[in-house]
Parts: sequence; C-alpha cells; structure tokens
Amino acid sequence: MFWLLTLPFRIVFCVLFGLLMLPLAILALPFAFLALPFLLLRFILKLTFAAVMLPVALLVGGIGIAVAFVAVVLALAVPLLPFAFLAFCVWAIVRMLNRPRYV
Repeated sequence: MFWLLTLPFRIVFCVLFGLLMLPLAILALPFAFLALPFLLLRFILKLTFAAVMLPVALLVGGIGIAVAFVAVVLALAVPLLPFAFLAFCVWAIVRMLNRPRYV
C-alpha cells in the first residue's frame, strides 16, 4: 500500500532526475562505444568456452546418471538377496532330488 501511495512522487522524481542526467548520458555515449569491442570479445570467449565444455558436461552428466541408476538398482535388489538365496537353495534341492535314475 505504501508503494502505491508514493508512486506519483517517485514518478515525478525519476523523470526530473532523468532529465537532469540526460546531458551526462550523452557525454558518456562515446565511452560506451569504446567498450563495445571488449563486450564482443567477452561474448566470443564465453561462446568458445561453452562450445568446448558442453560435450564434457553432457558426458559427465551421462556418467552420473548411469551411476545413479546402478545405485538405485542395487539399493532395491540388496534387501531381496536373502529371498533369492532361499529360492536358489530350494531350486537346487528339488533339482538334485529329481535327477533321472539310470537302472
């Protein structure tokens, strides 16, 4: 609510100080053009770095996802190992008892 109450005053002061600073902005414009080549160089360096690092990041991310998948599978399978061992023992005993008899 306070923001809405002070809105007209802030608009007036912003316009007033904006008009007062306009000559300084016009004087600073040539210096901004001097900075343009450095901004372009910064953009080119960032683009080159991104082009080099993107495949590395995707590879590391893929390896991380694979390791996480293996960890989840093991975390789900390890509690079931005793039951799998019991099932294997029962299967082995039944298989040994049901061997064909040669007479």
